[in-house]
Amino acid sequence: MAFDHKLLEIIACPVCKGKLEYDRDGQRLICRADKLVYAIDEGIPVLLEDRATALESND
Repeated sequence: MAFDHKLLEIIACPVCKGKLEYDRDGQRLICRADKLVYAIDEGIPVLLEDRATALESND
């Protein structure tokens, strides 16, 4: 299932409420402000703080 890009217009980081960036290659959403990465599972963003991972410095 593909990620719906229209979602980027209405969803936000659950921590800071900031804008999320879509990483097509990694199939994930990135919050640069909080340095968190949210997975996309079968086209659905998993926007749970406890399931987020830290953004690596080379990302």
